[in-house]
Amino acid sequence: MPAVQQTIADIIARIERAQVYASAIETPLDHARRLSARFDNEILLKREDLQPIFSFKCRGAENRLAQIPRERLTRGVVCSSAGNHAQGVALAAGRLGVKALIVMPEATATIKIDAVRALGGDIVLHGQAYDDAYAHAMALAEQHGLEFVHPFADPDVIAGQGTIGRELVKQSDREPAAVFVPIGGGGLASGIGAWLKARRPEVKVIGVEPVDAASMHRAFEAGGPVDLERVGIFADGVAVRRVADLTYRICREVLDEIVLVDTDAICAAIKDVYEDTRVVDEPAGALAVAGMKQWIEATGTARQRLIAINSGANLNFDRLRHISERADIGEHREALIAVEIPEKRGAFLAFCAALGSRNVTEFNYRYAPGETAKIFVGLSLSGARGEAGAIVSQLGSAGYRVRDLSDNELAKLHVRHMVGGPVPDLEDELIYRFEFPERPGALLNFLHAVGVRWNISLFHYRNHGSDYGRVLAGIQVPARERADFIGHLDRLGYAYWPESNNPAYRLFLQ
Repeated sequence: MPAVQQTIADIIARIERAQVYASAIETPLDHARRLSARFDNEILLKREDLQPIFSFKCRGAENRLAQIPRERLTRGVVCSSAGNHAQGVALAAGRLGVKALIVMPEATATIKIDAVRALGGDIVLHGQAYDDAYAHAMALAEQHGLEFVHPFADPDVIAGQGTIGRELVKQSDREPAAVFVPIGGGGLASGIGAWLKARRPEVKVIGVEPVDAASMHRAFEAGGPVDLERVGIFADGVAVRRVADLTYRICREVLDEIVLVDTDAICAAIKDVYEDTRVVDEPAGALAVAGMKQWIEATGTARQRLIAINSGANLNFDRLRHISERADIGEHREALIAVEIPEKRGAFLAFCAALGSRNVTEFNYRYAPGETAKIFVGLSLSGARGEAGAIVSQLGSAGYRVRDLSDNELAKLHVRHMVGGPVPDLEDELIYRFEFPERPGALLNFLHAVGVRWNISLFHYRNHGSDYGRVLAGIQVPARERADFIGHLDRLGYAYWPESNNPAYRLFLQ
């Protein structure tokens, strides 16, 4: 038997004897009526958001601690986690009466820190990202003789998560065509996939990752785990830079495909789940629903039973602002467009008349000398694909110059919230978009790092309720100094993108 098949057989055997229900519950498989009606499929949600810690992670943590001999367990356990695994370890350790040391990145959501503390975990905040926390946790394990509980690269953790697959087989009176599973490090997908392929091999197991944190997809392309240069953390529960060799080998065998989704699609899925359950998922929790919707539209699948793993609901409340704002775009219910209209009285009235009865959700305008005015407009859509393109064509036929900005990050994050316009005779302006970890003093630290050598001519920052601050900056840099300026940016260590050629900037700000 090939080594990977032996590994999968071992995981299946561990799932059969897994001990999870001291911490976890058998979660229901609920019919998502609204989603089912919209997509002409029978869509079911596996409600792991109903676990005691509002996440499936208590399964793997409980099973891992149950397998550790008592004499080793009494020394205590340690883990690294952005939040949900930490809660699972703290819950299981507290039940067993052992110490749990939890190392979390400094930018971890407050709701997850508070939850771990409430469960009795001792928290150490360390580093900018998960990798920093992981290295520190490993060092503490060796220094103090603690048992390290890995969030995904451990057979017993994988087996604990795999009990979801065991429950799915028991709960499904009719075989599903596909099961959609979120992927971070791959432990959940490995466990569910191994069990389903052993018991229901004809069922498709489809992994879902954010397009900006697609570590498993990238590993599939490369033929093995690789480090992502940058990991988007909007869906922080699956923000993993590198999957494990173990989970890669299993997922390579048990996954039928991987679907990648963007932030707008995730936000739309959070809204979808809320409308069916009245529960607000965290971004990683709604990831499978986002992937399922995209897969249905891409494949034309209809009148099939489909299951999505609703994996968690540990959401910071202030992130709702950003999610709500982006959900309508992800659901194709809002278009953002740039339009040129005559700079004269009655032009806006004439433009609205050209739109007909369509609702205007946003209108941004500032007078500037000249014969034409550039306006930033939000429009309500019905949700049908291609509708925004039809509006652009309609307005173009009416004589307007129009550009669709619905997929333009600069427009969605910054321009729609800015008041102002072009500045006459402004020389040497370069436009850059930056991201930096959001924490007290982060904006001031960013400004200090940028320094005072070059003049800032434009600046927009808005707290979007996420773990990263986002800045749009215009900086005046003479041509002879641009090489020095780029070198300076590279040395700062902040993620940045040049946006001087972005059409949203050229239309409204240049």
